[in-house]
Amino acid sequence: MTHIFIAKKPFLLRLFLLLPLISIFIAGPLVERADAASKEKIERRVAKALTVFTEEVNGGDKLLSRAAGVLIFPSVKKAGIGIGAEYGEGALQIGGTSVAYYSTAAASIGLQLGGQVRSQFILFMEEEALEKFRYSDGWEVGVDGSVALITLGAGGKIDASKLDEPIIGFILNNKGLMYNLSLEGSKITEIDR
Repeated sequence: MTHIFIAKKPFLLRLFLLLPLISIFIAGPLVERADAASKEKIERRVAKALTVFTEEVNGGDKLLSRAAGVLIFPSVKKAGIGIGAEYGEGALQIGGTSVAYYSTAAASIGLQLGGQVRSQFILFMEEEALEKFRYSDGWEVGVDGSVALITLGAGGKIDASKLDEPIIGFILNNKGLMYNLSLEGSKITEIDR
């Protein structure tokens, strides 16, 4: 009898099949938070990510030295099957020294399947933008501040038209600078380490 009921209600069947996946993606970031990286582990990952950044981004070292502060998420993991979630931990550096630790989390719904790991760099090019970020209680990209995402232009060169924005962002994977991605909706929260 139950089989006939489900067969007549395709929506219920899909919902029944998706419930375990939904719970995994909702609980995933919470489980990751419970197993949060230590301060030392974050520092090692940040140092490695910064090395890759300066090697991969033409003029990256000059951008880092000009920035009032740099928020580095060395490993942001994203997974999804229709519903996606991502999570990562990193550090805010001012003058090359970590001053605070943060997590980034986001959820999405849409056409997606699989997972990826990437590094995210948010450069606060103006002191005012950095201060607004530091004194916020949870900061959401696109709501509390806009991040001009720097992408690859023609011939693999950086699109320099956005380098004068107050906050700029870079996303790198193991193949280098990525494009066609967004940081919109990412919620960034300070964590204790």
